[in-house]
Amino acid sequence: MASNNEEVSTNEKASPSPLDQKKDPSLLDEKKDTSPLDEKKGLRGDIDVETADEHSAEFAVLENERDIATHVISVADDETLNPWTIRSFVLGLGLSAFGGVLAEIYYFKPQTVLVSTMFLAIISFVLGKAMENFIPTFGLFSYLNPARMLISGFSAFSYVLFSIRSTRKKNAFVVIMASAAANSALATEVLAVQRLYYNVTPNAAASIFLLFSSQLAGYGIGGLFRSVLLYPSKMLYPAVLPLVAMFDSLYKDVEGANKKLRLFWIAFIGIFFWEILPEWMFPLLTGFSVFCLANPRSQDFTRIFGGSNGNEGLGVLSICFDWQYISGGKQFSRFQIYLLRLPHSGVNPMVIPLKAQFSNFIGYILCIVVFSAVYYNNIWNAKNFPFLSQELFYANGTVYDQLLILNDKLEVDPTLLAEQGLPYYASTWVVQLLATNLGMAATFTHLLLWNRDDLRAAWSWMTPSALKRSWANFNWKEMLKYPDAPDSWYFMTLVLSVVVSLVIIYKTDSTLPWWGLLISLILATISIIFFGSLYAITGLRFIIQPFVQMIGGFIHPGLPNANMYFTLYAYNSVAQAQLLLRDLKIAQYTKLPPRAAFTAQVSGTLFGAVLNYVLMNSIIDNQRTTLLSVEGTNIWSGQQPQQYNSQAVAWGGLSHQLFAVNQRYQWVAWAYVVGLFVPVPFWLAYRWFPKLRTDYLYTPVICYYISWLCVGINSSLLSYYSVAYLSQWWLRTRYPRWFTKYNYILAAALDGGTQVMVFILSFAVQGASGNAHLFPQWWGANQNGNYDRCAVIPS
Repeated sequence: MASNNEEVSTNEKASPSPLDQKKDPSLLDEKKDTSPLDEKKGLRGDIDVETADEHSAEFAVLENERDIATHVISVADDETLNPWTIRSFVLGLGLSAFGGVLAEIYYFKPQTVLVSTMFLAIISFVLGKAMENFIPTFGLFSYLNPARMLISGFSAFSYVLFSIRSTRKKNAFVVIMASAAANSALATEVLAVQRLYYNVTPNAAASIFLLFSSQLAGYGIGGLFRSVLLYPSKMLYPAVLPLVAMFDSLYKDVEGANKKLRLFWIAFIGIFFWEILPEWMFPLLTGFSVFCLANPRSQDFTRIFGGSNGNEGLGVLSICFDWQYISGGKQFSRFQIYLLRLPHSGVNPMVIPLKAQFSNFIGYILCIVVFSAVYYNNIWNAKNFPFLSQELFYANGTVYDQLLILNDKLEVDPTLLAEQGLPYYASTWVVQLLATNLGMAATFTHLLLWNRDDLRAAWSWMTPSALKRSWANFNWKEMLKYPDAPDSWYFMTLVLSVVVSLVIIYKTDSTLPWWGLLISLILATISIIFFGSLYAITGLRFIIQPFVQMIGGFIHPGLPNANMYFTLYAYNSVAQAQLLLRDLKIAQYTKLPPRAAFTAQVSGTLFGAVLNYVLMNSIIDNQRTTLLSVEGTNIWSGQQPQQYNSQAVAWGGLSHQLFAVNQRYQWVAWAYVVGLFVPVPFWLAYRWFPKLRTDYLYTPVICYYISWLCVGINSSLLSYYSVAYLSQWWLRTRYPRWFTKYNYILAAALDGGTQVMVFILSFAVQGASGNAHLFPQWWGANQNGNYDRCAVIPS
């Protein structure tokens, strides 16, 4: 499909893919002899690489994903290793259950925290080794662990089917299945909003099929574009490289792997028991504020310095000792992280590149300034409403009852709307809408100015000569060592998803017409073609959810419920297609057969969707009042369904009345235009004054983070940036060998230990499936107010 020497940019050459290496074995020798690290000696900040071993990456600072790809990822493959074993499915389904349940718990938390894929990879490795080493070899157990006995007769069959031997392929199979399940399906957001705000509860069968169809539609579309978005060597998928590098290091270096696992278990066990304190016994540790302790009666202090509880305040200079929120990165919605070049661990401060950290830090400072200025200058009548909130309000500050403006068909009734009046947003949420639109528009201009070569590379396959050459040289047997999943599998997945969706949109009272569903899928297909190639090469994902909601609002005016379903199929299909292609790239790098990868993805996705649905209903049944409140608690929050609902009502039902020219929030829409010009001054400054290093300023990130503190628990930022500095600068530049070997392992251990304890506490004492059992009142657990002891602001 693609030549071996295709350029990814003018400065960097893409590392040869395993497919290219198979076609041209000389690439393997080239990879051993030269590398970006060898070409950049002496250019590693404070480290003089020439003084280290010139042929060892472990003494050099890894600057980017291609350094990892060319130094760590193995091209070796043993075709006799079989991933289709009972062990693979047992571990895959077990970790899928853990990930799917935990993802839905996190969906209803004050912070949207992702389940760490690095942790899933390591724990699957650990459990696989445990099964290999400790399952007995006598009696019936011999068939469950044939790897530890001589193979003969029926034992040979059992070795293939029941082999407990831990291999990289099996680990990849397990991780792909578990990570597919470890996401809160967007359809649960739609169902949650219907239950909480519309008093509509679709029957269980319709709900489950809604989840299945919306999750798999993107798989079908993305799978049909594999030939252009997956197989060409330029499609690097840099976000998966740290994960694959870790696989290789665990399996090819037994002694090194043992050292890493010792560190993993020490950190895992330590943080596991530590999290009992901030999560239950001593929640003051979530946000320790000297200012609030000094002045516990000032509501202004609460707004600026408070942050231990949901939507309390900005958390300025608060200190957080809860890794759940430090590693959560204070992300305010799950789709925000897709803008960054993130490794496979989400938003852990130990894995985000320093350049991205610097940009979001500037955005964070601007956020504090802008939020304070907007509120205290009473812009958009800010003082009539809560300081931080995602809800819609009447002019007097009470929560807006959207059902009073809808008729029995869930359509906006002009007469009822006139009686109730137009709703208002909290002013900080208006800033969030402005900043999101600014950031999305700025991303287009930023890429055109700074990443022209990446864009050119991403679309080079579309030139007539490239298409002609690809067609002439196209040969599936040459491209794939293992049989590919046929196009018919993906086509049938798409057809079944569309057919089921057409039935479900009527069975769930969606108000979305059939032609609206088809438009949403067409929009998704176009977006996958355009943005899928960009993500494959650069690791960047566009945030298209606000744009999709706006399109849906203008296509279906006065139909807020239809807007939610339109957004579900248009936006979620793009996200799912990118996840599918990402996982197929993991399979390619780890030599996992494509059909095994497809099976793992679909199995994990369907299993996880069912668990998402069960947990969503359980949490809503037991925490409904909390989820509907503006503030929530530091344990449960309805901030995600609140913002999804308010966006659906505003864009889907009232877009012309709220966002059109000369209307109250017109600048939210104008931000799309203004954002196009935001990157230009920084680009010109770099052209004229390069010593200013404005190339380090990623303007879309800065724009997005201007509204970073609009929701949730904000006390973690000082700790977050402190950890980021220690890891991504001090360790990476001062101790590069240690950083290379242990940084990602330590990050995964901290995430994993925390998430396991959160999983346990959610059911044991925090009310995920019943009544909550709060720790008894004491100074460090202020159950009658904010945990950081700031003044409570009456709602």
